[in-house]
Amino acid sequence: MFFIVAVVLLLVLPSPWRYVGFLGGLALFVVEVLFWNRTVRGERKKVGPQTLIGRTAKVVSACTPDGQVRISGEIWAARCEGGAETGESVTVVGRNGLVLDVERAVPAGADEA
Repeated sequence: MFFIVAVVLLLVLPSPWRYVGFLGGLALFVVEVLFWNRTVRGERKKVGPQTLIGRTAKVVSACTPDGQVRISGEIWAARCEGGAETGESVTVVGRNGLVLDVERAVPAGADEA
């Protein structure tokens, strides 16, 4: 952003202020790049099936024990040892390759006895 401002100042301001404005804008541009580089450095992108663990999915085809679930608009192969019917909510608890291990989601307020 500051680079664009520096170029505009170079074209608009009268001499010698155009050079002062350009160098000032260029210096701010360098500071901005260094700031953002330091801010985002070291933060790794979180991608892949491991990011799905702990999320809730809807069963598309009955998991008895193998089936399919929809999560974030994608359909994944799933395995549910306890079984889950079409339309039920399940929670992803793990993965084995590209097959998600899921369990039935416990509704809010339901007590396990």
